[in-house]
Amino acid sequence: MRNSITITTAPCCWGVDDVNNPHLPAWEKVLDEAKAAGFGGLELGPYGYLPLDLGQVSKALDKRALKIVAGTIFDDLVAPSNRDNLLRQTDEICALITQLPKPETHSGQRYAAPYLTVMDWGHDERDYAAGHSDRAPRLGEGAWQGMIDNIRAVATLARDKYGVRATIHPHAGGYIEFADELRRVVDDIPADLAGLCLDTGHMAYSDMDPVTTLRHYWDRVDYIHFKDIDTKVYAEVMKEHIRFFDACAKGVMCPIGRGSIDYQSVRALLTELGYGGYITIEQERDPRNMASILDDLAASREFLARAGF
Repeated sequence: MRNSITITTAPCCWGVDDVNNPHLPAWEKVLDEAKAAGFGGLELGPYGYLPLDLGQVSKALDKRALKIVAGTIFDDLVAPSNRDNLLRQTDEICALITQLPKPETHSGQRYAAPYLTVMDWGHDERDYAAGHSDRAPRLGEGAWQGMIDNIRAVATLARDKYGVRATIHPHAGGYIEFADELRRVVDDIPADLAGLCLDTGHMAYSDMDPVTTLRHYWDRVDYIHFKDIDTKVYAEVMKEHIRFFDACAKGVMCPIGRGSIDYQSVRALLTELGYGGYITIEQERDPRNMASILDDLAASREFLARAGF
């Protein structure tokens, strides 16, 4: 069954991942260009990028007819000492996104947007091993349980205080990246507490087949991200000792349809399983490489339209 899907975008398409990067574009520019590219919605982006002032953000979104489909926790989920910071971010993000105009709920959508996408980040030993399951260190039992406890605390606060569905996002360069870690986090976090946001690009980067993985975890998939991977650049960066976002700065993520991911098969799977709701296009890059953003987004949207999205 082919349910309605709305294609949205995220500030990472403009290179917005580290809010301390001095080269980031103004957040108003991102909203302007998201609107110009034809999107009706986007993610909030990393904590601290868009202001958390309800009046200011509401006015800016209304002016451009945009809606926020997800907030983001992109931080160290492992350290017990980071719990208060994670809960503060959760509180402030959810307080904002739940007071903004609500995105439409589609047939086939398991949980209403906006979501809270939860990603682990901030560990050099994993950042330099992104995509390399054989060399990436794994967390021991105690550290893993500490991360699970942090995720549970974030998801519980989002659900019980704000009615926001937390979606765990395996991310290249974090401690939830590879197939064994995805399987383990699904086992350790109950379905009524949090779902998954699976990302085609991060799955492929970490040697997981997107179609097979989406099918296997379908009963936990609440939200989806789309990316594509440049085959030549990927082969090159896999030979280097390189951070994930430095690989992105080299162009490892490309417009959708120009890379290695089989989106015809993804479309067939989503139709078969009746997915409805939101899919967010992402293409991480160096924020100094912004000249092609609108062309790249247009190319991705055009390809997806041809593929039946």
